[in-house]
Amino acid sequence: MNHLSLRELCCLFCCPPCPSRITSKLAFLPPEPTYTLMCDESGSCWTLHLSERADWQYSAREKDAIECFMTRTSRGNRIACMFVRCSPNARYTLLFSHGNAVDLGQMSSFYIGLGSRINCNVFSYDYSGYGASSGKPSENNLYADVDAAWHALRTSEPETI
Repeated sequence: MNHLSLRELCCLFCCPPCPSRITSKLAFLPPEPTYTLMCDESGSCWTLHLSERADWQYSAREKDAIECFMTRTSRGNRIACMFVRCSPNARYTLLFSHGNAVDLGQMSSFYIGLGSRINCNVFSYDYSGYGASSGKPSENNLYADVDAAWHALRTSEPETI
């Protein structure tokens, strides 16, 4: 849950209102990360490590279908991306923007099940300040995150960091 300090509460309700700051505090609730991404020595291969809180429901074989990487947004944040190959015959890839208060680790089992049921691959990303992504959650960062994820999905070789 998003824990606010006494100072942040005072700024939120007592200081002259800053609509964007108030919106960010109330609208974005990043959870404690449920996964980590570890990079190999070459810097090109990322390995997904899920915590127990991610609630993984499948075997290691399904986890091998998940490719993770980092990409940079136009605002300078690094966001975590996840490409899930659910079906070898998939003709489509779904760009999935997950809901608030979850991260890629918590959603990974859902993506496997969804893609398998509708015979498509799933591409998703974490917003700035969520999971392994850097930066702070905000409306402007959200727009940059979506744009960077779309660009990473559309390019055959994502700009990895």
